[in-house]
Amino acid sequence: MSSPDGASFGYGSPRAEVTSRRATPLRSIDWTRLALTRLLRRVVRTGRLVVHLADAEPIVVGDGSNAEAVTIRLRDARTAWRLVLSPELALGETYMDGDLVVEGGEIGDLLDLLARNVSTDPRRRASPAARLWERLAQANGRLAARRNVAHHYDLSLELYRRFLDEDLQYSCAYFARPDMTLDEAQAAKKRHIAAKLRLAPGQRVLDIGCGWGGLALSLAEEAGARVTGVTLSREQLATARSRAQARGLDDQVEFRLEDYRDVQGTFDRIVSVGMFEHVGAPNYQAYFDGVARLLADDGVALIHSIGVANRVGTTQPWIAKYIFPGGHIPALSEVLPAIERAGLWVTDIEILRLHYAETLKAWRARFAAHRDEIAALYDERFCRMWEFYLNLSEVGFRRRGCMVFQIQLAKRVDALPIVRDYMSAA
Repeated sequence: MSSPDGASFGYGSPRAEVTSRRATPLRSIDWTRLALTRLLRRVVRTGRLVVHLADAEPIVVGDGSNAEAVTIRLRDARTAWRLVLSPELALGETYMDGDLVVEGGEIGDLLDLLARNVSTDPRRRASPAARLWERLAQANGRLAARRNVAHHYDLSLELYRRFLDEDLQYSCAYFARPDMTLDEAQAAKKRHIAAKLRLAPGQRVLDIGCGWGGLALSLAEEAGARVTGVTLSREQLATARSRAQARGLDDQVEFRLEDYRDVQGTFDRIVSVGMFEHVGAPNYQAYFDGVARLLADDGVALIHSIGVANRVGTTQPWIAKYIFPGGHIPALSEVLPAIERAGLWVTDIEILRLHYAETLKAWRARFAAHRDEIAALYDERFCRMWEFYLNLSEVGFRRRGCMVFQIQLAKRVDALPIVRDYMSAA
């Protein structure tokens, strides 16, 4: 008798048995193609995606609208099955490994095509099991928090120098004019934050997650503030201290290797830029309770963080595994209740929509310009990982509801003027 794919069973010659064994991979490839085609047709409805798998005819999906076709090639059936079984994780992994190659267009074009087709329905929620797993991953005790920070921020300073601005600002720039360079936009971001803090000379400022020290040093130099910066990155700490000493500010700016939960004292101003994304949802109350504890009665705080505009979800799994373990991008609906329970006034909220997309675009261009140097620091797989990360992040801000929020906080209702004119005046 014969199976549906024509292989012989039962009695037969040795030649027939060999034929049967050879037929199995063909049948496997057919099932692979079927499963992959079903997935792609379900995902890609607008635009056009062409997928080459082995030596068979390409799989073509989409309606051909909006843009030129994106063409990719998969190394083998195993690569295809990885995409079928875990697309959000495997897309980045197979690109990193060189098993998925973009032949028509670039990786950013593929990610943009997929993002245009995937719903951002705010009613869509992750499963209870996924939410539970994420909360456990975001527990971020002191040891875990330090380990997670080291994973990303203790990479070589020479890597970051290749694509950041001169001041090493690794957060959303502020493009007050569309023709600004990256360095100009990052300087504008610092001025924008300083204006919201309403600084006066001699005020004590706490910078939570101070990075390589650029903001703290600017607040000291330009506003005469006395700044304490805390970080969990040993590499960032060493650079920040070196920069303070080189600029003659080490008696005005102090940098510490310290968890925000362990900081003591009282501060006139508190600022945190690009750190809140690493706190983790289970720790939001402890974070804002800490801000309230450390802030003077007439003090002002400014929290600058990536957020999502239209849904509460789980962290993208590839990002959580390879880029920012323990991180979570919050919706305001997750953040505001913790602020209220901490007894703090929300005195101002600003949403920066496409500023980070433009920042990431500039970082991508700089990364590409220095790609050979970065590959020499690490390797090709590392370069592909960071290309995927920068492109995926930019698409998130252009297509997937990501934004940046700046929340200004105070303890007293009269801590700041009752109109916002002082910000622009500053």
